[in-house]
Amino acid sequence: MRGVHCAINWRLRRGETGFVKMESLLASRTALVLVASASALALTAAFIGQYVFDLPPCDLCIYQRYPYVIAIALCLVTLMPATRPFAAWALILSALILSINSGIAAYHVGVEQHWWIGPEGCTGPGGTPQTLDALRAQIAATPVIRCDDIAFSLFGISMAGYNVLFSLALAIYAALVSKAALRV
Repeated sequence: MRGVHCAINWRLRRGETGFVKMESLLASRTALVLVASASALALTAAFIGQYVFDLPPCDLCIYQRYPYVIAIALCLVTLMPATRPFAAWALILSALILSINSGIAAYHVGVEQHWWIGPEGCTGPGGTPQTLDALRAQIAATPVIRCDDIAFSLFGISMAGYNVLFSLALAIYAALVSKAALRV
């Protein structure tokens, strides 16, 4: 028993606890991989909802996908050896992009909750047409998928609401890691 106890103490002193050490989560390279992977996971969830569960996206849902694509590309490019010295700056830019995505998602939540009116292409035109031809044009221009309709919610939170939380958490993580990397 004494030999097992010594082996455990030796491993604990070396940091071999089986858990991921906090220092490794704050490493720039690890953060780049995690931000890219989490962004890919968010896009995968959106595409699964769209194609598997037949939840077609509205215009604002599509706009929320672009920052994830940009974050993935930025992180993957920065993982290449030639651009690795710019990892902290790439994480700052990723944090900014993901914060913008959180803002787009928050705007979408407001449109879904009818706190404010969404863009005309997303919720339909606001004015009353004066002629029959104008009415036909307005009906033809109105999207099938409206941004102010909640397609899916879990525990009372829509997909846009979860995107606010996910993007914001990812942005905070990227910002904290970049701050730590710039201090070194």
